[in-house]
Amino acid sequence: MSKQKLLFYCQHILGIGHLIRSMEIVRGLLADFEVYFVNGGRVVEDFPIPERVQVVNLPAIATDPEFQALRAIDPDQTLEDVFETRKTILLDLVDRVQPDVLVIELFPFGRRRFSAELIPCIETAKARGAKVVCSLRDIVVTKQDQSRHEEKICRLMNQYFDLLLIHGDPAFQSLDLSFSRVEDLHCPVFYTGYVVQEYVAQASASKDPDLPLIDRDTPLILTSVGGGRFGHELLFCVVDAAQYLEHLPHQILVFTGPFCPPEVFATLEAKAAQRPNVLLQRYTPNLLAHMHQADLSISMAGYNTTMNVLTSGVRAMMLPFTGNDDQEQTLRAERLEELGMVRVIRPDDLQPQQFAQQVLDCLQQRTPARSFDFQGVAKTAAYLKKLVDSKISVPAG
Repeated sequence: MSKQKLLFYCQHILGIGHLIRSMEIVRGLLADFEVYFVNGGRVVEDFPIPERVQVVNLPAIATDPEFQALRAIDPDQTLEDVFETRKTILLDLVDRVQPDVLVIELFPFGRRRFSAELIPCIETAKARGAKVVCSLRDIVVTKQDQSRHEEKICRLMNQYFDLLLIHGDPAFQSLDLSFSRVEDLHCPVFYTGYVVQEYVAQASASKDPDLPLIDRDTPLILTSVGGGRFGHELLFCVVDAAQYLEHLPHQILVFTGPFCPPEVFATLEAKAAQRPNVLLQRYTPNLLAHMHQADLSISMAGYNTTMNVLTSGVRAMMLPFTGNDDQEQTLRAERLEELGMVRVIRPDDLQPQQFAQQVLDCLQQRTPARSFDFQGVAKTAAYLKKLVDSKISVPAG
């Protein structure tokens, strides 16, 4: 018996968090579905993709350095031409695949600037009988005109979507804290629990080919900033603070992210060369394995990094991203700080000597045990299977 077909659309424009979470979900769908994955952002070299996932990379779109306007990655193409090409590819893909279910990550709670390609794709898929699902993280970005923003979300959800899956635990962070109109959605709404990476599926950190110089017997301080388009102030602070931590028996392993600008990486590389306790690398697909090894994680506060911190139990310091007035990471990190599970890094903390003292303080602390729902992958697969088998008919809520 042939599997039902699932088309999963993911557009990352800043970092790689949306891509990581979406691919982890997709990994859990392969037992029940034939999966086609649409990537609308930059291709990440060495990013792990399950063998049976059929990937379609659209001509990539990202944001400008100020995180405001969209831009085509190909400098020879206008944004308008790229959008038109992408729409054609998506419509052709729907015609060819004939999906039973179309999963769209984030839209319409975000990515509405991609409506010109997404709405025709949704309408074509629905006309061919597909169920349409929104895959959503626990916290959504709020807008200056929040009432109008939420009204548009409700209109699009109620017009096009058959199911909303929230990848969070309402006991920790419910969606209504960042979106007040959950009760106005007409489709079924379910919390899946958090989507986490399986540690057993990770290659061992001791076998990471990118890190031939790391001493596995030396305690580790791990620093990461996701995709690397932002968070440079944290990287520079950690490298500069290393001189005040040389008395520790620790190595400081720094990942700049695959999208870190070459000039930033070169400057960091020159600084790190003067610090014998610092090892600088761009990217690893084995970040979770390194986190399990570390005594302390210093990072941004994105969804996936936070999940890695929680599942590994590592001590953690987190700098929330606040560009473009985005409060998502701040809300998540401050909630965890209230529970005593992480230490939030504020901009004023980014003074090397002061920061080094905070590192020393954190290394002396113990992380309290907390219970969260981490069944996001399995529950997402179960809900999607029930949807296509017409077993979901409960009201929203």
